[in-house]
Amino acid sequence: MGLIGFAIVGILAGYLAKFIVPGDEGLNWWQTALLGMVGALVGGTLWNVLTGNGIDLEASGFIGAVLGSVILLMGYNWATTRQLKSGKS
Repeated sequence: MGLIGFAIVGILAGYLAKFIVPGDEGLNWWQTALLGMVGALVGGTLWNVLTGNGIDLEASGFIGAVLGSVILLMGYNWATTRQLKSGKS
């Protein structure tokens, strides 16, 4: 997958993850694209670990990118919710 394809998959995966995970994160389009691209790396690495290939940082396909993005977005929501509850800005 080339860089342009990676960016397109990242944008689509990021927006789909924002649709799946409830809440308003306030992410703009480039943050959503970055979420999807990093999610593709997280999904690919997680797949490699689960299949016994070791920790190898590589991008996954669209489904892995969406799953990785959902994991990242849930972690982001959890971290920002905890920060708000503790009273820190």
